[in-house]
Amino acid sequence: MISTFIRAGVAGATLLAASGAALAQTAWVLPSAYPPANYHVENLMQFAKEAETASGGKLKITVHPNASLFKAPDIKRAVQTGQAQAGEVLISLHENENPVFGIDVVPFLATSFEQSKKLYTASKPAIEKALDAQGLKLLYATPWPPQGIFTKKDVNSVADLKGLKWRAYNVGTSRIAELVSAQPVTVQAAELPQALATGVVDGLMTSSATGVDSKIWESLTHYYDTQAWIPKNVVFVNKAVFAALDPAAQKAVSDAAAAAETRGWSLGVEKTEAYMDTLKKNGMKVLEPSADLKKGLSDVGAKLTEDWSKKAGADGAAILDAYKKM
Repeated sequence: MISTFIRAGVAGATLLAASGAALAQTAWVLPSAYPPANYHVENLMQFAKEAETASGGKLKITVHPNASLFKAPDIKRAVQTGQAQAGEVLISLHENENPVFGIDVVPFLATSFEQSKKLYTASKPAIEKALDAQGLKLLYATPWPPQGIFTKKDVNSVADLKGLKWRAYNVGTSRIAELVSAQPVTVQAAELPQALATGVVDGLMTSSATGVDSKIWESLTHYYDTQAWIPKNVVFVNKAVFAALDPAAQKAVSDAAAAAETRGWSLGVEKTEAYMDTLKKNGMKVLEPSADLKKGLSDVGAKLTEDWSKKAGADGAAILDAYKKM
């Protein structure tokens, strides 16, 4: 309880600083759920530095990584309510609010970085519109590596996933657990190392990056490179806070965000190979999925695509149509 008041006090104090026109420097806090060494956070740090430099020091953005200020599911709401000025989230965490937030985790819809970038381009207007309606301004989006399956046993078909304590962190991963008869356990990234160490989780679908961040080889042994989807983090700011900046500072933030997005997509590609090498060097069996496993996952993907399309309605149909034409 005390720590909650402290976090609220820190965030509240910086929000007052951000709204105080008389102060020489505007201060923002930007919470993220990922560890400092993760490339998303490194990119955030550079974004914050470049925005401060370009604003002539008028804007100071302090990044709080590793869910130290707010847990992952709470970051977006914190920015909406003014407890933080900006934030970074895995956008699919909020698919329950609006189906367009989950477009990038529809399995096997976009499985390469090239396809993922096209899907983002097709869906960006709808995502911006949805965030705008919630009082948020999209700054930029960056990809994770493709998603694969981590276990501590051989998996030759989806039947082998039955009964696994399956890490779920969004609608899609919970639904996959249901379809393959695994047991969904809600665990966010910052909590994953402990969940693995204590056996709360013994199977999951995530990126090689999260595998490295959590030293997953200490608990699990197999990684199947299914390349099921490429999820994205988005960085956004409270619209009122952004509007309170002078035009020069707004441009500084927008320019730094554009550079961070370009850099983040390049980093996603570059880091994927390095993360895979790290898994191998630490004894993980990095394997291609069998034909049976591919077929079973493809069937799961078809069902989830159908589910998503029904929920997304006309907006979803427009996104898919635009994507197919690219």
